Amino acid sequence: MSLLILFLSVVVGATIVFVAKPTKLVTQLLLSFSGAYLLAITVTHLLPEVFQDNESSKIGIFIILGLLIQLIMDYFSKGVEHGHIHTHSKKELPTVLFVSLCLHAFMEGVPINDHEHQELLWAIVVHKIPITIVLGSFLLQAKMHLSKNLLILFAFAMMSPLGSYFGTNIPFLLTYKTEITAITIGIFLHISTTIIFESSENHKFNIAKFIAILVGFGLAIIV
Repeated sequence: MSLLILFLSVVVGATIVFVAKPTKLVTQLLLSFSGAYLLAITVTHLLPEVFQDNESSKIGIFIILGLLIQLIMDYFSKGVEHGHIHTHSKKELPTVLFVSLCLHAFMEGVPINDHEHQELLWAIVVHKIPITIVLGSFLLQAKMHLSKNLLILFAFAMMSPLGSYFGTNIPFLLTYKTEITAITIGIFLHISTTIIFESSENHKFNIAKFIAILVGFGLAIIV
């Protein structure tokens, strides 16, 4: 079921892009909400879980490693994981950007299965929908052939389910699932805080985005 939910999160995001064609403001509000939700789930559920019955210093090292990995991936993905695509050409999606985005999606799926980390599952779903909207909006602007756009989105949609499948069935990934989850936490801390800190242009207070952040925090705490 988790595999299907992860796949459908991209389908939902792509449908919103091609059918509703949301404005930049709507996309930014969704990003702000998802960043707050992701951060709250990370702090209230994932962090306590990985530190429980594990050596704090070791887990902390893997969290820092996750932060560093995301910093490196940001260099190649141009920040698409937190809602930005900065390219010199909008005629096509750069290969290195797409590979980095897929690697990120694969890694965040590894700790997920049908029996645990359900909070993480829904945090990723909430995160992937606006990111898919950003990616889909870029593909529309690039005016590439529809079949190519759908192929790119399908490949992206498969990455997190593949990560989850491998994380559940490959012994090495099962053995080091706690460490992998800690790395994922580091990645999420970078992404979520970046989204929140970048949510206001020119450091001006934006009440709509602030409310979206509050709703994200509140919903994550309730669930």
